[in-house]
Amino acid sequence: MTVRTLYGANVLCRVLAIGATIAGLLITDRAWGQNFGFGLRGSAVGGVAIDADGTVRTASHEERTGWLEQLRQHVAAPQGELSQPSAMRWVSLTKLQEEIQQAIAENRRLSEEVLFLAGLQRIEYVFVYPDTADIVLAGPAEPWTVREDGAVVGQQSGRPVVRLEDLITALRTVPAARQEPISVSIEPTPEGQQRLNRLLGQVRVGPGFQPARLEAMMKEAFGPQIVKLSVVDPSSRMAVALVAADYEMKRLAMNLEESPVQGLPSYLELIRDVGAPTNTQPRWWIECDYEAIEHSPDHLAWKLNGRGIKALTEDQFIDAAGNRRGTGRSNRYAERWSELFTEHFDQLCQFNAAFGDLRNIMDLNVVATVIRGHQLDAKAGCDLSLLYGEKNSTLETPRWNAPKSVLPQCSFIRGKAGWIVSASGGVALNPWRIVVEKAQPSSDLHLVNTANELPRRNWWWD
Repeated sequence: MTVRTLYGANVLCRVLAIGATIAGLLITDRAWGQNFGFGLRGSAVGGVAIDADGTVRTASHEERTGWLEQLRQHVAAPQGELSQPSAMRWVSLTKLQEEIQQAIAENRRLSEEVLFLAGLQRIEYVFVYPDTADIVLAGPAEPWTVREDGAVVGQQSGRPVVRLEDLITALRTVPAARQEPISVSIEPTPEGQQRLNRLLGQVRVGPGFQPARLEAMMKEAFGPQIVKLSVVDPSSRMAVALVAADYEMKRLAMNLEESPVQGLPSYLELIRDVGAPTNTQPRWWIECDYEAIEHSPDHLAWKLNGRGIKALTEDQFIDAAGNRRGTGRSNRYAERWSELFTEHFDQLCQFNAAFGDLRNIMDLNVVATVIRGHQLDAKAGCDLSLLYGEKNSTLETPRWNAPKSVLPQCSFIRGKAGWIVSASGGVALNPWRIVVEKAQPSSDLHLVNTANELPRRNWWWD
């Protein structure tokens, strides 16, 4: 929002909620699923804490350091073939389910090999094998490592590995996502917006004015922002990842965090010399972006094509009561920032685990919708009820403290006009629409015969 009540002040202020980063997250009092985790209670991924009441706070240095040390002690390094990258790794869902069932029967935790899906970096293909009653996922893979920020990433690419936990959540979310799209946003309250407007309207500037002195008052006036989630279980890792990506995008846009890649300035840097549109504020959000979801004529082979993600923007008008509504328009600088974010997304994934996790989650939800929407399990003749959470499934995923509110953070830069306060945004994911709109037959895509390559005792292979 641009508040022009400062009598010509040349100050730009950005206020943004602190949210959870999936690359740096401390969860307190979290209940793990019986077979998940690394034997650590109250575990973390270091950086940001979510308390039991859903309040987001910055983790202490001791918390971050202690968790990273424990994580590195408990996450085993990949061995054998898993210690080598693979251009195409295959994962059998039926055999993966059998591996999980055996762990449940033996009352033991799942191995890193299972939790990290054999090091998959992305899921590019889905194959259906009626002859062996199997559905197989395939994509590039790397050996994993625990990075300094607590993210489990590929050793070569630095991108997060695909997680079993997120695959299960995606498969179980498909029925609900058919009724309503998955979404997340971090939104200021109208009351907080009103209080902040009144505060800024009382500010007088002149020689020696130091806007940083307003920081505490602005935080108190603006108050906590609200996390809004739809469809996805708010206590799932997937929900935390969606909030993290929204938060990290805002931090980059509003110059609260320096971009790790060249060629992606913040939105505030783009408007530094031109000012901002009057009475409006840009909203950015992230959506799926697939060129096509190809399938063979018999629907037994599927391929995801494209980057998977894009950023979009729209200007919002904020009325005197602090309520926001879309204008149906966007200013060219906000559009330019969303274009640059999309162009540099692949590079961002190497540095910021929140974005890599989000793309994995986008892929997983589309893949899960392909599988369940097209009843590929029926085509294959396999039963995936344990993964689906059906028929009294005994497989429970970890319960994360659900993020509910985030506290504001202020910082300042000099510019030509006004105050810029906050930036709402979010993530929108409609996997059913994507599968319907982007699915197209391809005569070049066919089922790959892996019968001779499949080790009967293993659930993955190269």
